[in-house]
Amino acid sequence: MKNIKLLSLLLIAFIGFNACDQDDDLVFTAKEPVEGIHFSNSFLDEYVLTVAASNNLGERFTWQDADFGVPTNTTYELENSILGDFTDATTVGSTNGNELAVTIGTMLGFAEAAGLDNDPNTEDLPNTGTLYFRVKAFIGTEGLPTYSAIQELTVVLPETVAGGGGGFEIASWGVVGSGYNNWGGFADGQFFTTAVPGVIVSYVNLVDGEIKFRENNAWDSNLGDANGDGILDSDNDNNIAVTAGDYKITINTNDNSYTIEPFSWGVVGSGFNDWGGAGPDAKFYYDYTTDTFKVGVALLDGEIKFRMNNTWDVAFGDATGDGVLDTDAENNIASTAGHYLITINLNDNTYSIEESNVFGVVGSGYNDWGATPDATLTEIQPGVWFVENVTLLDGEIKFRQNDTWDVSYGDATGDNILDTDADNNIASEAGNYVISIDFNDPDGPKYALGKR
Repeated sequence: MKNIKLLSLLLIAFIGFNACDQDDDLVFTAKEPVEGIHFSNSFLDEYVLTVAASNNLGERFTWQDADFGVPTNTTYELENSILGDFTDATTVGSTNGNELAVTIGTMLGFAEAAGLDNDPNTEDLPNTGTLYFRVKAFIGTEGLPTYSAIQELTVVLPETVAGGGGGFEIASWGVVGSGYNNWGGFADGQFFTTAVPGVIVSYVNLVDGEIKFRENNAWDSNLGDANGDGILDSDNDNNIAVTAGDYKITINTNDNSYTIEPFSWGVVGSGFNDWGGAGPDAKFYYDYTTDTFKVGVALLDGEIKFRMNNTWDVAFGDATGDGVLDTDAENNIASTAGHYLITINLNDNTYSIEESNVFGVVGSGYNDWGATPDATLTEIQPGVWFVENVTLLDGEIKFRQNDTWDVSYGDATGDNILDTDADNNIASEAGNYVISIDFNDPDGPKYALGKR
């Protein structure tokens, strides 16, 4: 019996060692992917590139897994080409995951290498062109690479114009107070540089209250006006009283003088608000990257024009249809129902009306889930949407595109990052709000509800 047991153990050991030898001899053979790799994200019609926005996200490239049929990690490289045929391919980034982010600054570098610039005086160097990207997937160091189709991105470097027209930046100063953001309950109202050194400007909607100006959203450096003489000071009790409305605030940092004046431009007409009888004009918001004013708006069949401060004291239309604003009689602009981005350039009185997707606020906390039009946000810079003076109710809201449910966002986890999960309505509390969405945030579309 002992001999039989010993023979059995030897047999088991032999089988075990033989199995190990067979495992060591196994060879995995990679094969061409069953399905070609392709980008899975959507792309903009054009990308506006400015130095001031260099740190912002330009595009987040995403793709599906490449299946080489072997249990090993796959390396992905995002490649750029200036020529377009990738004989000059450069690697933008490498990852074992499914996405890579590219900043506006990186895209700006590629654009300049492609011979683009923002100088209107260099006729041989255009300000608009195409960048080329593709993703490469492979295993090991040399094995079986596969490539996505080439993705072309149209990029624009806004041309600078003497006296304005681009190249301005966000200034370090901001508007703070009960008259804007409840003394810092959310980000201060932004100031922007201008063509005049030391002169900065803010276009802001205020509520009844008090304001002052501070640097970098902090109290280390702040100024008000204790004497009411139009000169900023750091005295005690120097808050500036304000009443509700839209204003242009100008500060000359060279001598600390400042002005606050009523200022807004809006869309009025049968194509929007029954010539003012059905509500306020659709307000334009300032885009510092192009020194223009923009509004995202849902128009009706009819006619429109643009007027200042919701009155008829200053109003523009286009009598000749040449894209240049004028004050002629019979200068209404025909409108067709749809969603649009309207841009006006007050430097040369030009304007454009382009069909565009528009995001809006909908819900029991605003319009009974669509009983009236959504509160539209305006894309004031690429990927950054903004609206002021929105009255919310106690209830729930979310954001949707073009007043339909084809594309909609909420926040299921309460982390201020938008998602498309079920049960993602956002609780709203009655009050007046400044609302923004930043699709450039690296963590995902980030939104803010600033209650005043």
